[in-house]
Amino acid sequence: EGAMIRQTMEAARGSDLVLLMFDARLGVTSDLSETVRWLRKISHDTSIAASDDTDGPVVTSSNHREVAILANKLEGDRWAHMDDSYVLDNLAEISRAGFGEPIPISAEHGDGLSDIAVLIDKLTREKRTRLGMPLENEDESEKYANNDIKPLQLAILGRQNVGKSTLVNTLLGEERVIAGETPGLTRDSISVTWFWKKKPVQIVDTAGIRRGVKRERSNEIEDLAVLDAMRAMKLADVAVLVLDAQARYIQRQELAIADAVVREGRALVVVANKMDLVVDAEYTKNDFANAVQEQIEMRFPMLRNTPVVAMSSLYGDNVYKLMPVVFKARERWARVIPTGMLNRWLEEVLDEHSPPMVRGRPTKIKYILQTKGRPPTFLLFCNVTELPINYLRYLTRSFQDSFDMFGMEVRLVVKTSAETNPYTTKSNTNKTTGIGGQGRKKRFIAGLKRTGKPLQKGKRSRKR
Repeated sequence: EGAMIRQTMEAARGSDLVLLMFDARLGVTSDLSETVRWLRKISHDTSIAASDDTDGPVVTSSNHREVAILANKLEGDRWAHMDDSYVLDNLAEISRAGFGEPIPISAEHGDGLSDIAVLIDKLTREKRTRLGMPLENEDESEKYANNDIKPLQLAILGRQNVGKSTLVNTLLGEERVIAGETPGLTRDSISVTWFWKKKPVQIVDTAGIRRGVKRERSNEIEDLAVLDAMRAMKLADVAVLVLDAQARYIQRQELAIADAVVREGRALVVVANKMDLVVDAEYTKNDFANAVQEQIEMRFPMLRNTPVVAMSSLYGDNVYKLMPVVFKARERWARVIPTGMLNRWLEEVLDEHSPPMVRGRPTKIKYILQTKGRPPTFLLFCNVTELPINYLRYLTRSFQDSFDMFGMEVRLVVKTSAETNPYTTKSNTNKTTGIGGQGRKKRFIAGLKRTGKPLQKGKRSRKR
């Protein structure tokens, strides 16, 4: 509880707007009064967050901190028209806190949320004016056209108590999220904006994911936490799977998480954490990294040579090696390969090992092109509807070796190419030119149908 209070206070110090919500039916409690006194004390404080030389710019919290009080559980307006309403007394009491009139809302029914949106928009415009920035945001597509400018979406995944929150705090250089030895401390996915070497990163610390059979059926909070973690993975560019090095091998649940990352089309980076607890002097970090790679490849051949970073997040050992690997994984994941280079690779692969026959029919792969990145997806134009799975695996393996597409799924989709000439239309087929007996015969029949009598030799009927 103390750690949660410290995190709440730290978040309030670094905010431009603090929304203090209380139960308007319950009134002002001692805890609320203490919180109000603390917020009044820091409402005009200025603090500067230190930053490493390599981790981006120094972040300074604003001294124009606003505090708005939200009176929750006020559905409708019946409470405002009652003469003996205790709600009005509670609102009058909290208004004496010095933060202005409270905003009546109902979080369950959505009442009053528009007032909060108006307040946020007002404060946003005031801050942009104060900083000399334009009031309207520039087009997001132009702003993030370059991958180096667009924030890297990074999700930290893993089982409970493997050191995910400790890793996040070590990367950020501060105690931003709650970390400890107790499993299940993190319940909600916490997103933090961070700069690594002046590159924006949106890092998300997620709750530990346990197998469904090990969860308590009556505990819906853990199920919601797992769903939140999977949602963060689906929105990420790169997913970091944190392992416990004490186990000496990758767990079944961790393989299931890696499978979910692959099926969702995200890039995967594996972190072997808690290497400081491995007491065997002969068992090095490289040994564990190689063992993890072999186990992942045995289960998922498309994930062979997945990057594995062995570290100790508690002591900061080798943590600096993670972000370069993550950015390289995002670069591979978003890479667009020219069509000419792809077809030269395809020609070399086909010369080395031609595709097998399908249903007694020779298979021809005519050409390949990339439809999109993120994840890398390619179309193989063939004369068949599908290729044998073994040959697709051969193509995938050769593709990963040639273009360094490791740690992600390479999607090769087979498409049947057109059998006929695309420039030949039905109107041109079987069309007579008027030369030969067939042309004369068809003209004779057509004239007979129009006029009722055969055409004279050397003459044609005019259409009326």
